[in-house]
Amino acid sequence: MQITVNGTTHEVDVEEDMPLLWVLRDELGITGVKYGCGIAQCGACTVHIDGEAARACQVLAADVWGPVTTIEGLGTPKALHAVQAAWIEHQVAQCGYCQSGQIMQAAALLAETPAPTDDDINDALSGNLCRCGTYPRIRAAVKTAATRLQEG
Repeated sequence: MQITVNGTTHEVDVEEDMPLLWVLRDELGITGVKYGCGIAQCGACTVHIDGEAARACQVLAADVWGPVTTIEGLGTPKALHAVQAAWIEHQVAQCGYCQSGQIMQAAALLAETPAPTDDDINDALSGNLCRCGTYPRIRAAVKTAATRLQEG
């Protein structure tokens, strides 16, 4: 089956019921997407499918409905996405394990809601768990990224 990830089309020989998470990690070697819980409760595996945030642990390979973007495809070291840059500026990450999922969820939020309120941010990111408890920094980083994206 074919799957487009971060702008590159790949031919993968996998079972149709293999979760996208394992296609990305085990078949394509894309490790920014993390395994956290396997039941879509933690958000560590969040990717974008056709621009929509999705939990890669729960999307089957056969059910992928469009191009996939992972944290590796969101920005580059020389051209960070506004959310990635804000994450660094606000020193959000501690252990860092949940951060790729948090960033992908935040980027999806800002694509739909350019000027989110605290409630918008809390609602959108409520399914992304951070054991380090950096939620105030996450909210501040999302607000900074929103401002920068609006400024162009």
